[in-house]
Amino acid sequence: MGKPHSIRKNFTRRDKHTRTILLCEMLEYHNVFLEAAFRADGYSFEVLKNAVKDRNGALRYISNDYCYPTVLIIAQFMEYLESGERGPGEVAFMEPQAGGACRAGNIYNLLQRVLYQKYRQGMEGYDGIPVISLNFRGEERHPGFRITPRLLAGAIAAVCYGDLIMCLYQQVKPYETVPGETDRVRAQVEEKLCRDILAHKNGRKARLMGYRHAIERFGEIPVRREKKRRVGITGEIYMKFSGLGNDKIEQFVLEHGGEPYSGGFINYCIYLVDTESYMAERYGSGGKRRQGCGRAKKRICDAAGRYLCRLQEELFACISEGGRFQTDLCFAQLKERAAGIIEYGCNTGDGWLIAAEAAQYVEKGCKSVLILHPFGCLVSHVCERGILQRLHQRYPDVAIQTIEYDYDQSKTLRESRILLALQEGRDSP
Repeated sequence: MGKPHSIRKNFTRRDKHTRTILLCEMLEYHNVFLEAAFRADGYSFEVLKNAVKDRNGALRYISNDYCYPTVLIIAQFMEYLESGERGPGEVAFMEPQAGGACRAGNIYNLLQRVLYQKYRQGMEGYDGIPVISLNFRGEERHPGFRITPRLLAGAIAAVCYGDLIMCLYQQVKPYETVPGETDRVRAQVEEKLCRDILAHKNGRKARLMGYRHAIERFGEIPVRREKKRRVGITGEIYMKFSGLGNDKIEQFVLEHGGEPYSGGFINYCIYLVDTESYMAERYGSGGKRRQGCGRAKKRICDAAGRYLCRLQEELFACISEGGRFQTDLCFAQLKERAAGIIEYGCNTGDGWLIAAEAAQYVEKGCKSVLILHPFGCLVSHVCERGILQRLHQRYPDVAIQTIEYDYDQSKTLRESRILLALQEGRDSP
């Protein structure tokens, strides 16, 4: 098959004008804003929307030892190519990478190998499809793609708007009196906010105006005066936010009379920066040169963390103004909730963040908490199953259940576990 460096294809400056970058479906509420941010910076960009018809399909190219998100992402990319909607010469793939001890971090190289394998099987042009790594560490650079200040500003707005829409939608949709009204308003608000991103209106003043517009529109939706049982959804980042990965669990909770609640993506972004700062402080030593690098990295991470926290505080302040909508805890408060459950040094993958979010959900009124994780993810098994005993001890009246996903798992069995958690949550005093 050849060595990895022999099959890597750069995304060139010419490709920026001739190829559409395709991103795997991952952040259900944020996707539309991310598309606008990349398009505003001159890229032809789309988030994949094709449902994966054959979840075993990726196993024709990769080992079944890979985790479920890897299997789904590879399958989605390959099924899109096989659909013929665009030819191999018209597309490039983008794969987000947060780093860390995770096999999903190998998807970037793995996808290049799969494309080369298809080329060797006679699929002309597959070997020329560039694969872009979306990361903030400056790794795997491509001549035709770079994260510019304008793109970064658009991405920041996209993350904030995605969290905003998720917060508002989840608190209104279960109570709407006119079926479909919440979805209609959501589409209109998303269109307006995307226009702002495309026009490069991403500054603080423009974002605040966008927040208040969205809050006003969602606040006008007629709702029933009742209270449904609130169901917290946390877990491995892909499973938590990807409707493809979690089989539309939010819709499933709605259909069974619950109010779904997912913590925002901003807290995950701050968690990543906080983890880098922690690692730099604890392990950035071993000689004067490395010690200096560690201190410099920590200062940069701390500055980035403070900036993101300010963005979060602005967003939460707007949401809380009228008293109608509830927000997440800010990051500093959220981090405190993990104390006594898991150590902060457990920051591989989603680490202590899952325990903190579970505690947050209980504090915000959830009687059921679902912790989603993919089969084949050792990190998730350690960080999610490992905290169950202490969570149950701290919150004996809350139904806290881990929900596992895999490509050959019985959907009926999984849904029965979810329903059991919902029923226990309803029956709890």
